[in-house]
Amino acid sequence: MPATAGAVVISVLAVASPGTTSPPPAAAPAAASITVIAGTDDDLTVQAQARVAALSLHEKAASVVMGHIPTTDTAALRSYMQSSDAGGFILMGANIPGNEAALRTLTAALTLDPPLPPLIAVDEEGGDVTRLPWDRFPAAWQVRDDTPEAAGQAYAARAALVQRAGIGVNFGVIADVTDDSASFIYDRVLGTTPEAAAERVTAAVDGESGQVLTTLKHFPGHGAVEGNSHVMIPSTPLSKAEWKKTDAVPFAAGIDAGAPLLMFGHLAYTSVDRAPASLSATWHEIARDELGFTGVAITDDLGMLQASGVAAYADPVANAVQALVAGNDMVLAVMYTTPDSVRAISDGIVAAVKDGTLSEARLDEAAVRVMRLRLQTAADGRGLLPCDSCGG
Repeated sequence: MPATAGAVVISVLAVASPGTTSPPPAAAPAAASITVIAGTDDDLTVQAQARVAALSLHEKAASVVMGHIPTTDTAALRSYMQSSDAGGFILMGANIPGNEAALRTLTAALTLDPPLPPLIAVDEEGGDVTRLPWDRFPAAWQVRDDTPEAAGQAYAARAALVQRAGIGVNFGVIADVTDDSASFIYDRVLGTTPEAAAERVTAAVDGESGQVLTTLKHFPGHGAVEGNSHVMIPSTPLSKAEWKKTDAVPFAAGIDAGAPLLMFGHLAYTSVDRAPASLSATWHEIARDELGFTGVAITDDLGMLQASGVAAYADPVANAVQALVAGNDMVLAVMYTTPDSVRAISDGIVAAVKDGTLSEARLDEAAVRVMRLRLQTAADGRGLLPCDSCGG
């Protein structure tokens, strides 16, 4: 399909949420004009390939790392992005200031090059996992007892808050399923049966579409395992055949609905692969070859592997390399991070390419997928355009 000629000029303004009580700034800042080139999906892939081809090996390595430092100091955050070359940044509670306008200033500081923004992400599920204090929309445990339409409305409204804050990616749609009220994940699932969860996951993806880039988590499904993956590697002997009839169903629905990111959990389905799914080539092949996922595969926080206490996962750099080898396109580093952690991971990825542990072709594939999503973020205006009409 031929490219669509033309460009769109986007004005970027900080707009306070109608749902917040914080007063607006004394004087509104002037709008910043950003020119982004409109094009087809194929155009974005070609642009992404060209940009990745122009990067050094170290820049490619850094581009597939999503980092984090716990501060609201915009100068420190900007310096972090400049020194690390990280392809993304995840906002945690320590990054969230008191009101939406201040958060928008913060996300703007993370964006060094607006036509090629980093993937700025947040875990905004609602309920137990809420980073934005002004998010008062229904949580998963509330909408799972309501209609799929109600779920779609809640996630559309939540996505508007995320987008309006200058955030392009939401790690907010739980595609796990369980009916066990004692499960670590129970309060966060959208359904207690595969079919109910699938309906509401589809509605959530549809609701977020056009506002933020949706992430499904925690593949292949936290509901089937016992334990908290923040402190251990939960496991299950569930067979692949049983998984396809149960825990796979909501993920397949979300992928079919067009979710562009899939987060791989630190979960071991031992009958399929004894390694955690985040480090398993088998699970990545299943996601792509059997469920048809074509987007960006990202790990859950690598620090969780360290926190498990398993000696094999004590080295975060080795974990990052293995995650890329397995098929992830981006590695997430939150726990135990420092201003130098992205650089350390990048150095490790470079060393792995040079010694043959990680092929440069695999790194290029990952970097192009991430780059394409960053270009899409800019072209779609995600994280750039405020939403004046959305309630807080």
